[in-house]
Amino acid sequence: MSAPSTYAEPPSNGAVGAELVVRPLREEDVEEADRIMRLAFGTYLGVPEPMEVFGDVQYVRPRFAAAPGWAVAAELDGELVGSNFATRWGSFGFFGPLTVRPDLWDQGVGGALVEAVVSLFEDWGVRQAALFTFPQSPKHIGLYQNFGFWPQHLTPLLERQLAPGAASRPPSYSGLEDRQQDEAIGACRTVTDAIFEGLDLEHEILATEAQGIGDTVLLDGDAELDGFAVCHLGAGEAGSGTCFVKFAAVRPGPKASVRFERLVDACEDLARSHGLGRIVAGVNAARHDAYRRLLGRGYRTWMEGVIMQRPNEPGFCRPDVYVIDDLR
Repeated sequence: MSAPSTYAEPPSNGAVGAELVVRPLREEDVEEADRIMRLAFGTYLGVPEPMEVFGDVQYVRPRFAAAPGWAVAAELDGELVGSNFATRWGSFGFFGPLTVRPDLWDQGVGGALVEAVVSLFEDWGVRQAALFTFPQSPKHIGLYQNFGFWPQHLTPLLERQLAPGAASRPPSYSGLEDRQQDEAIGACRTVTDAIFEGLDLEHEILATEAQGIGDTVLLDGDAELDGFAVCHLGAGEAGSGTCFVKFAAVRPGPKASVRFERLVDACEDLARSHGLGRIVAGVNAARHDAYRRLLGRGYRTWMEGVIMQRPNEPGFCRPDVYVIDDLR
């Protein structure tokens, strides 16, 4: 198994008491936070060797590096026992992975870590917040409903094996000069704002570039940007041999489906140009045509999660939207 559903701690029936401290995650916590994350998911999913659950896929280090101030830790008797990571895309926020040491499940630690990121969302004034969790788990869903998150459509995680072959590298953010990069971010913001007011992927674009874990494909149109895709390549959140489309969107309108096909072509070209043989792309099933088109291209589901949103509104999970994301 190469990637998690996002939250590995069932809801709380008890409490660890006042000795639990929720605080910012620190650099010196990162290795232990990663160990707990792997142990928690491996245990929950019944993996024989829990620490091997994700192979070389990384979630804790890239999310902490992207925004240290958005990561929270749970500490008990001076020991790290769990962590959670918030992400802000302009007017939209989500969190995960949230993990707690298995011997402390059902002790109130997970709820405290949810409460901490919900407080961040409220401070930011996001229009909508969300998460991705196990659709088959009443415990997980019940926990998040306690904080105002409600289950909506499934999000299939899709993959496709790419045939080897030469591919030209598509236009991308990393190939631009500084001034052009600023303009490109503004153009990407125009695309996402037309889909959901205030949605802004600047944080994700810059974090991916700064960490050297991927690139952002830019789909040029006749007069304006038609779309873009933030892609992680190999080591990091994608894993060896894989291109992970973290987020992709095209400008809405009558020809959005055509633009979407072109953008997926460009993502596949980027993967091939880096010698990667697998591409992963999650798409919420409410975006029915986007989902159907990926299936038509040979993508197949390898895992499913359910999106929970606060408030209980569609946001940009709508039939007219062509967006790839999965919020793990």
